Amino acid sequence: MAHGLTATQEFYGALFGWEFRPGPEQLGPYVRALLDGHEVAGIGQLPPDRHLPIAWTPYLASDDVDATAEAVRHCGGTVGVGPIDAGEAGRMAIASDPAGAVFGIWQAAGHRGQAVAGSPGTPVWNELLTRETASVATFYRTVFGFAEDPVVSADFDYLTLRVAGRPVASVHGAGQALPRDRGPHWMTYFEVADVDEAVDRVVELGGHVVKPARDGTHGRTATVADPEGAVFTVVRSHPAE
Repeated sequence: MAHGLTATQEFYGALFGWEFRPGPEQLGPYVRALLDGHEVAGIGQLPPDRHLPIAWTPYLASDDVDATAEAVRHCGGTVGVGPIDAGEAGRMAIASDPAGAVFGIWQAAGHRGQAVAGSPGTPVWNELLTRETASVATFYRTVFGFAEDPVVSADFDYLTLRVAGRPVASVHGAGQALPRDRGPHWMTYFEVADVDEAVDRVVELGGHVVKPARDGTHGRTATVADPEGAVFTVVRSHPAE
């Protein structure tokens, strides 16, 4: 969700090579981003009366978004938008967990979701950055049925969320290192061919660097923000072994 839909399309089109086509009219001004004809993301214009963060928001799948929204409320979360129909594409809601991290809920109909992943320009991972994993993991396990695979470490609070044994997201308890100006939030990772080149391009296009490029266990990453301040991470993943 962004304020300037046209400028945001120009930024991500130049950075990732995306093209765009209109999305469901029920969502207001909204476009779907395509890479080589495959849907990879959506960008909507923030309504003036909606006080939502300018951010990338992951959508978690649900067979019944109304029941999931009720479970969110029952487990201490908040439903900020919906549930509402998105035309023939599906039904959705936007919610936040008990710590305040915002996420979407998607009940698919005509639109299943992201159509391709792994190649440059596609979202490849979502990570929840929060203060500590224990209580918030209980929320996601109860609401969505995720299984948890924690890292056993005295000084690293981290776990992977799985569906049917497959890793789908991670939760990182950052403690005092969590940015005070942002609070708990979901971070989307986009694959790129070259992290350093992508960072230079972000700056050229009017964005800025939040965390410089660095090498890690899963590849080389850098955290950046677009011109409106939406934060995301670019990654050049290590090949799967």
